Amino acid sequence: MRQTSFASMHCSLARSLDVVGDWWSPMIVRDLFLGLDHFEQLATDLGISRNLLTARLDTLISGGVVTREPYCEHPPRHRYVLTQAGRELVPVLMALMAWGDRWATPEGGPPVRLHHVTCGTATVPTVTCSACGGALQPETVHTSPGPGARTAPGTALQPSGWHRANPDAQVADVLTCAPQHDGGHAEPAP
Repeated sequence: MRQTSFASMHCSLARSLDVVGDWWSPMIVRDLFLGLDHFEQLATDLGISRNLLTARLDTLISGGVVTREPYCEHPPRHRYVLTQAGRELVPVLMALMAWGDRWATPEGGPPVRLHHVTCGTATVPTVTCSACGGALQPETVHTSPGPGARTAPGTALQPSGWHRANPDAQVADVLTCAPQHDGGHAEPAP
């Protein structure tokens, strides 16, 4: 059972986790992507109780990740379909699966292989820069305030230009920020 809601936190990651951050939701999205779109198929494949599956589907529907479509009037039956937001979540889950294949592999190796339809080859998902196509790694990325940035719980940013490749940076140096006078955005301390 969820203990805390992140819905009011001013952080895109936290708010995303509020919609899909429990254990079952990513598995439901995975199964929908794989074509299991009926309630009974989901319940059987996941081994999840009907009440819990109903609650998770309701959260995914209210979060805009899944939609419910009727496929039979008598008796009333529905199928569950990924929305655009749900389809855009699938590559994130593929990247998480690739991490699991590397760091939490079941005995015998990865249980699923992904194949890129466009080029026809087996692939391992990677996160790349939308501008140059280079792989995004902790050493190659830094953060800066975005257009919706503000000072609030869960919104700490490192000073602009700092990134993990700087082994001499101290935690205190990274987290020291002074308020800015244009709406509360944080700027690096001098």
